Amino acid sequence: MNTEITDTETPQPKRSAAEWVTFGAASFILTIVVGLVGYVWLNENDKPPILSVSNKQTIREVDGKYYVPFEVTNTGGGTAESVQIMAELKIGEKVAETGDLQIDFLSSGEREEGAFVFTQNPRQGQLIIRVASYKLP
Repeated sequence: MNTEITDTETPQPKRSAAEWVTFGAASFILTIVVGLVGYVWLNENDKPPILSVSNKQTIREVDGKYYVPFEVTNTGGGTAESVQIMAELKIGEKVAETGDLQIDFLSSGEREEGAFVFTQNPRQGQLIIRVASYKLP
């Protein structure tokens, strides 16, 4: 008895034009995403956080307390953790009030808003709001 094994392959159907277009578009998008991730990884991680604070909004008074809004921005490449913002109100030569606030983290390009609350009118003195410290993750 002679048994012979024959290979019965079915030919693969050819891909349609729509499949090739879809494959090409998906490959193109994947290439762009991988390229952008690589670019950000190579260029942005080496730069430290650059933090700035501004108090451009108007001071408002409610029930004898003065609310001083501020915005802190990270324009650097890295993330900053435990960002400490300090405010100091000087009336004359004397420091009348101080305040500090801590923001948990601030990613690159991120902005956070907050407000300091004073019992004395900040318009009658010199108000200094600044970033005091941060740590790297």
